[in-house]
Amino acid sequence: MDISGITAAYADIYTKQQNQTASKLETELDADFTQKTEDELMDACKEFEAYFLEMMFKEMMNTIPKDEDSASSYASGMMDYYQDSMLRELAGQSTESSPMGLAQMLYEQMKRNYGL
Repeated sequence: MDISGITAAYADIYTKQQNQTASKLETELDADFTQKTEDELMDACKEFEAYFLEMMFKEMMNTIPKDEDSASSYASGMMDYYQDSMLRELAGQSTESSPMGLAQMLYEQMKRNYGL
């Protein structure tokens, strides 16, 4: 059974999802916050902290050696997809339950800069 087509399709979907997440965050951070409420500003700062944590978790996962012989490319691709989903959710929950303070510092700085 040839699964190279499935693996290629997965890679395209995965890349598109990564680009959409980064693009959404970039759009929110480039917005004119002088017209936004304090709650909207704090939400954007929390999203940035969650994205930062997600990238940090992914880099930490990359330090774990992988056994390339045991998994097929399809299974490996699916594991990567679910691992990324898990890390995204973990980062979001970490930001809500026990924030590291990055969102609060960014919020206070932006609040001063935009005069809110």
